[in-house]
Amino acid sequence: MKKWVVRFLSLLVFDVAVLLVIGWLTPARVGWAALWAGVILTALTIWVKPLIHRLFQSMAARSAGQRTRIGEKVVQGALVFIVALIVWVITVLLSGVSVGGWFWGYVLPPVLILIGWAIYDAIDDRVEGHAGALYDRATGNTVADAGAAASAPLTAPESASARRELQDGLTDEQRRMLDELGKS
Repeated sequence: MKKWVVRFLSLLVFDVAVLLVIGWLTPARVGWAALWAGVILTALTIWVKPLIHRLFQSMAARSAGQRTRIGEKVVQGALVFIVALIVWVITVLLSGVSVGGWFWGYVLPPVLILIGWAIYDAIDDRVEGHAGALYDRATGNTVADAGAAASAPLTAPESASARRELQDGLTDEQRRMLDELGKS
């Protein structure tokens, strides 16, 4: 749970900054809507972007053998831009951001979002590590608490569950719910 909270909050702060830059460099009017648009953009980036990218990736993979190496790079770049464009359009539709003009309002902001994603990808480990330390301080968890929890004896099912949670950040109940969601 902590991993998801830290990731969401650190990406939220970064996305609000990216939205403010978009509002500053383009005719898109962001203003105070940057806060709500940041929440939407962060949620889309964490949960929807990977799904859309995987969908387009699988569609492009069918014809990958027919393209040259440069053609494949162009297709991959176009896919990433299309994913950013979809994320931007959904963010605009669900928030108070208003867009003026076709090129400046719908083509340039996804490029700025892509640049923001690249920057965040380069620094995310450090940002999330620092945010995790702040989270621990805010909740009162210290290194001593973590060491005491780590040294506490666990039964076999508890330790297996704890190892699985460390791998993906999900509890057994969350993993079961996701499995059931995939079946329906």
